[in-house]
Amino acid sequence: MERESEMMRLHNLRPRPGARHCVKRLGCGESSGHGKTSGKGHKGQKARSGGSIRLGFEGGQMPLIRRLPKRGFNNAAFHKHYAIVNIDDLNAFEAGVVINEQVLRESNLVRGHFAGIKILGDGELKHGLTVEADKVSAMAREKIEKAGGTITLRQGRARKSGAIGERDQAEISAGEASTERVSKARGKKRSSPKSSAKTKSRGKKKASRES
Repeated sequence: MERESEMMRLHNLRPRPGARHCVKRLGCGESSGHGKTSGKGHKGQKARSGGSIRLGFEGGQMPLIRRLPKRGFNNAAFHKHYAIVNIDDLNAFEAGVVINEQVLRESNLVRGHFAGIKILGDGELKHGLTVEADKVSAMAREKIEKAGGTITLRQGRARKSGAIGERDQAEISAGEASTERVSKARGKKRSSPKSSAKTKSRGKKKASRES
């Protein structure tokens, strides 16, 4: 009987000592133990229920964060966010499937706005897949090719990295041809007959002075 009384049952469950604290009752007068104003001071914005001041607010004057000078370069405005997809996530697709941004969005592996898709090498690939992405780590490329798959970078990424298409090459050649024409025309203007006549007259004047 004594052992049964010592056992823990639902009716004699108690919280551990110190786990529960007394509730601070505010606005209950001076007898509450927290004074007349309940620790909120006298009137003002902070004394009102629901009244709070945001971080860094200084009553309307110019806050410190705006008074301090800002110097140096910050790359946060130019930072590009890439959607991360690991090798282990690609095992959900069947062998031979072409995996691109549309397929990844439909499978909810990537969401929201991003500059591109980056494949990382966390996990092991069980079968060969064709992956289209903007960036690929060296380990991810090695694992995809080892499983019998292929990976191709997007055309936009390749152009930005320095690859020049046929159209761009034609535009560059046309621009070079126009610059050559302009330079030839300037050369002709400089060697005009007027300039040669002036040089001859100057030579005659010098000869007359010498004589």
